[in-house]
Amino acid sequence: MGIQKDRVRFNVGGRIFETSSTTLANAGRNSFFGAIFDENWTLQSDHSDEYFIDRNPDCFAVILDLLRTGELYIPANIPEKLLYREALFYGLLDHVRSAKWGQFDGNRLQLSESITGQAPGDGTAIRAGPDGGCCVAHGSMVHVYDWMLEEHAPITLDYQRVNDVGWIDSENIVISVCERLGRGDGGMGLFSSSTGELRDKFQVSHENQVKSFTAGALSFSSDYKIFSSCKGRSNEYGIGVWDQVTGKQIDFFYEPPGWSLGDADKLQWLHGSNCLLVATLFPRKDNCYISLLDFRDKKMVWSWSDSGAPITVDEKRVRDAIAMEENSSICVVNEFEDLGFMDLRSTAGSIRWSSRSRLMKGNNNMPDEPCYPKVALHEGQLFSSMNDCISVFCGPEWVLTSRLRHRRSSGGSICDFSIGGDRLFALHSEENVFDIWETRPPPII
Repeated sequence: MGIQKDRVRFNVGGRIFETSSTTLANAGRNSFFGAIFDENWTLQSDHSDEYFIDRNPDCFAVILDLLRTGELYIPANIPEKLLYREALFYGLLDHVRSAKWGQFDGNRLQLSESITGQAPGDGTAIRAGPDGGCCVAHGSMVHVYDWMLEEHAPITLDYQRVNDVGWIDSENIVISVCERLGRGDGGMGLFSSSTGELRDKFQVSHENQVKSFTAGALSFSSDYKIFSSCKGRSNEYGIGVWDQVTGKQIDFFYEPPGWSLGDADKLQWLHGSNCLLVATLFPRKDNCYISLLDFRDKKMVWSWSDSGAPITVDEKRVRDAIAMEENSSICVVNEFEDLGFMDLRSTAGSIRWSSRSRLMKGNNNMPDEPCYPKVALHEGQLFSSMNDCISVFCGPEWVLTSRLRHRRSSGGSICDFSIGGDRLFALHSEENVFDIWETRPPPII
């Protein structure tokens, strides 16, 4: 089924453009241009030889050139925001984004820019959105940025401290907050990322009664479930599960004796095994707990704890953890940025530590701040933050391959980072500054 070679003429704001159906087919079926062709990419017979579009002709020229070459060149006389608005009209924002930066590669990331938040002081968390934007939790507020890094209306939580935040999709954000003493108003809410409007509240019910609770760490599954660690005033400690669509609570995993699920720092949904990783880490607790929960059978299928056994100081101070399903292992990091690995196929739960990450330390002049390492896994690469740097590890032995550091940053150590939408966002601890790292697109020959 070939694409017809008919020439197509457009009158855009009084300027004439001529191109081919082959070029327009690069826009895709769901674009503005897809509507003027039939299923065989033949021009619809009921249209005239010239199509009039009452839009900006300068931006149309840039967009047409993008469809022809795959490259994005924005002349100095065209504001980027204007071009993005026009690309949105034609249904080509994804094409513009793909041309603006290449496929994510931690070893080729370059610093794009740094943004200073509205409020000074420590940020709580940063979360990358699915379309290249991000949100920053700061005290009782969440600041939301779209992929053009324009800030939307901030989300204010009425003086309730934000515990965690996460993107359901590019239009919706879930925020977990602490309950204010005696108010019974803690929990979670679903908010519009563009307007900050509260769209839904998530409640915990037990024996047909709504319970007051504090929501903590969040995670999301591919079948539209929301998971949150919960702690309440009537022993309803554990992990709650809600339906993203209806907002109704659909399950609750109560805390087993001897474990600390209610204060979990980290939740991660494992798509392959349909289990939830739950981690309670130092310094929230003196002892660390990591487990995998299977909600179908209401049981733990794997667990590890450093309590009740001879341990080293390094092992006791596990700061973050992430499951790596393809490797059947869990990676943890300690306060020295040593990486540790636990085999999920073994019930022993011992940690194999690696100190390779110490070979290229960050700025040794960084102040002694309570800023703990984080780990993330993205497209087969492992990332770990320490001081003002993020280390990148690759290969079956997780060899250190590169370091990301903003050498002129005055924001202090990195307190959190997040990867999504082909960008890495790093939040600094002191001045609520975050950096944006992007992969430059490869040259087209």
